[in-house]
This record gives sequence, structure tokens and C-alpha cells, in this order.
Amino acid sequence: MLDQRSPGDLTIEDVRTAHERIKPYIHRTPVLTSSFLNELTGAELFFKCENFQKAGAFKVRGASNSVFGLTDEVAKLGVATHSSGNHALSLSYAAGRRGIPCHVVMPRTAPQAKKDAVRGYGGIITECEPSTTSREEVFAKVQAETGAEFVHPYNDLRVITGQATCSLEMMEQTDGLDAVIAPIGGGGMISGTCLTLSNIAPDVDIYAAEPEQADDAYRSFKAGHIIADDAPETVADGLKVPLKDNTWHFVSHNVTDILTASEDEIIDAMKLTWARMKIVIEASCAVPLATILKNREVFAGRRVGVIITGGNVDLDKLPWIK
Repeated sequence: MLDQRSPGDLTIEDVRTAHERIKPYIHRTPVLTSSFLNELTGAELFFKCENFQKAGAFKVRGASNSVFGLTDEVAKLGVATHSSGNHALSLSYAAGRRGIPCHVVMPRTAPQAKKDAVRGYGGIITECEPSTTSREEVFAKVQAETGAEFVHPYNDLRVITGQATCSLEMMEQTDGLDAVIAPIGGGGMISGTCLTLSNIAPDVDIYAAEPEQADDAYRSFKAGHIIADDAPETVADGLKVPLKDNTWHFVSHNVTDILTASEDEIIDAMKLTWARMKIVIEASCAVPLATILKNREVFAGRRVGVIITGGNVDLDKLPWIK
């Protein structure tokens, strides 16, 4: 059982097993390029577009691996989680496909579009205050009442192994990369990326991108231990949560560096992607491009995989509309 192992025990075979398990429930998302953005950055960028994923986000990979890996005995009580949005709606999607209940604790400030999507997939929402403390307290009550299986948004080896399938596909879809960059909040996607690349492409540099206003992973990385913020404020609503022990294992062992971007830089990169690539991405997914533009010297002349993690945007509250 994955949830009873340590992160260092995971193998590329675990990732391949997860990929076979979830194939019927996910899209093999495309890799897109932009000659304009290549010229602007001086790098060759390959965008893995998880905004086109089922449920609109990469998190459906980890959620599906968790839900469809459960025994029938455990699954009958359903699953439960706490999430600001994309994991919530992804777990609701996967649970709906298996025909089991999904209980979700969400901050009352979570985007309405994400709440609507959770309910649309059959998820049952309990709201909490927008802090890690409130989220965990309310969740403990919900889990005690339901007996549902906890699927943590990122500090769960079943989830991390599912997320690792994204970079597995990307390496198959591109003819060799020098570096990969993805957003970091709790670290599920970055951990999955580390798991895959450390096994099949250990020479590829792995960068994490984070908002300056929610830079606890950056500070943790520099300090050598987890530093957790309780309720940071940033336009990148998917990146407000802190690292945990399982994700810290991968970040501390495999990440090359963590780069940060300001709120204005994130919004500008989001607008630039919409305008030039004609694709809808959420603010959290614009952080990697923002940091590439800010650190051109790091990426110039290199082939860089950029993981676009989702496209669940509240169109009535776009960050550039005052």
C-alpha cells in the first residue's frame, strides 16, 4: 500500500502502475509551444497543458489514483479532503466516476467557479475560514462524522504518484529537456515531477515557482527546514498552502532552485499567456512563466518544460479587472 510507505521508497514502476490505473479517467494533455514566448525568454519552452485536463486541473491525476486504488471495503464510506479548489473538484470527479461520496472542506473565499464545479461533480462542501488552522479543524470534524478515507491534497503518496504521471507523459512528448518548472504550493506536482525525473532523466534541472507573497517554500528551501505560513494573500489562490513532510522530502532532495514572482509579474504572465497562446490558465499557473521572464539568464538557450497546472478561472473576477 502506497500510503504505508515512505517517499524515498517510491519507484518509477509505481508511477507507471498509476498511469495505467488512471488512463480511463484522464486526458493525455497536449504540449504546446509559442515562438513569441521563445523569442521573449531566449529559451525553448514546452508547455504541458493540464488546463485541458479532466476537471480542468492536473490534480485529477492524483485524485483518480487515490480513489481507484482503494479497496471496495474502504471506498464504500467515500473520500474526504480539504482544498481551496482544484483538488476538491478533482476528488469529487474521481469519486463520482467510482460512485462513492466525496466530502470537501473549502475556504469560504475559494473561487465560486471552483465551488460550483465541486457541487457539479457531486461533492459535498463544508466551508471554513481561509486559514490552514481553520481548514484542518473543520476537516477533523467532517472526517469523524463520515468515516471517509482522507485523501490529502498533496501530502499523500497516492496523490504524489498520480501527479508524477504528468511529467512521465511530458518526457515522452518532448525530445529531451534541460529543465522543468512548475508552480509550488503544498508541493504535490513538484514532488511528482521529482519522482519521475530523478528516475528517468536525472540530469534535468527541476525548478519550482512561487508567489513572493506566499513564499514559504522558498524560505523553507533556503533554511533547510519547513517554514509554514498560516494564511498568505496572493492572486495565485492554488499556492497558499505550506509544504508537509512527504513533499518536503522531494523538494529538499531533488529541486534545483525555487524562484519567486511578484503579484504584478504573475498577472502580466497570465495575461500574456491568454493573449499569445490563446489558452485560459489560472493565476497559479502563470507563476512559472513569470519567474522565467524574471530570470532569463537561468533559462536562456535551454529546452524547458513548463507545467501549466490548471484552467479553473472565475471569469467574473479576473485579476486584471479592477
